[in-house]
Amino acid sequence: MNTKKLIFMINKIRVDLSGKKTPYDMAANSADRQLGYYYFKFKESPKKLNRLIIGLDANGIPVNASYIDVETPRQHHYPISIGQYGLAIFHTFLDTGNEEKKVHFLKIAEWFMDNSRMNDELGRYWLTEIPKPEYRITQGWKSAFTQSRAISILLRAWQLTSDERYLQFAVTSLLPFTKDIREGGVTANLYEKHPFYEEYAAAEPTMVLDGHIFALFGLHECMRAVTPDIDPKSHHLARNLFSAGIESLLYFLPEYDLGYWLRFNLCRMPHYSVIDPCTVGYLRLVAAQLHVLAKLTNNNRLTEWYHKVKQYDRPANILRMYKIKYHALKQLNRI
Repeated sequence: MNTKKLIFMINKIRVDLSGKKTPYDMAANSADRQLGYYYFKFKESPKKLNRLIIGLDANGIPVNASYIDVETPRQHHYPISIGQYGLAIFHTFLDTGNEEKKVHFLKIAEWFMDNSRMNDELGRYWLTEIPKPEYRITQGWKSAFTQSRAISILLRAWQLTSDERYLQFAVTSLLPFTKDIREGGVTANLYEKHPFYEEYAAAEPTMVLDGHIFALFGLHECMRAVTPDIDPKSHHLARNLFSAGIESLLYFLPEYDLGYWLRFNLCRMPHYSVIDPCTVGYLRLVAAQLHVLAKLTNNNRLTEWYHKVKQYDRPANILRMYKIKYHALKQLNRI
């Protein structure tokens, strides 16, 4: 293990073993069409939002460092981080009414406008232009998580300004969810009737659990904001995508369950570790996500899963997880 990766691993363990039980404060949400706070109340602190954020560019857009296993590191714009930071700025605006925060938020919304790509069949999408070696991704890649972040930002910009451009960009961002990853979309298992929204749209399904759930959050916000009287087709598409995603989540959750912990993903690529448990931080994140979804849907099964995952968070289970996690990371050359 080289020094850089050793430091990375030590810092990761330190963060994972911190006493904080939930990664973010949960916001009180309803079915209101007006989008206020996101489901988690992100705070405007780049490093706390994503430790790979190394600063802001001249327009106030976050810039990320590369992943630890990228052979040629470089700075880049990471849409998921940008969306999360944009939501944090929006929260500050809601808290303070500061017009500078409104302007900053709209700059981030414009970044999503300026950096989108549009295809008649695939709809509107964004690419992350950094390799993801663990999933054998070497070129720009799509992400359902990115689509979700963009939708959440663009819909708030539309409601804030009444500029219809933001609305149109948001609803056309739904289309990649209707296409399988083999067709250039962001959904795996589409034809097996269990659509899974991919955080990393690779050649084969990777099925990162928290990414699928974050994608559901964006779909739910679109369902709320784009009501039938505004755009019935887009409303029903968002509703159907959300409902299908919930059913798929409940279908796949038993496969993530290790009996004492959760898997990070269900990647079955030949080079990938058979079992890759999630970190402590991710376990707590998924528990919080399940709690949000249970409240949004009033689904008793999701409530049961929330309590089950939450009770896994115990020192003995953490130590048991790290023994397996070490071997998984070593196999992937991430330590």
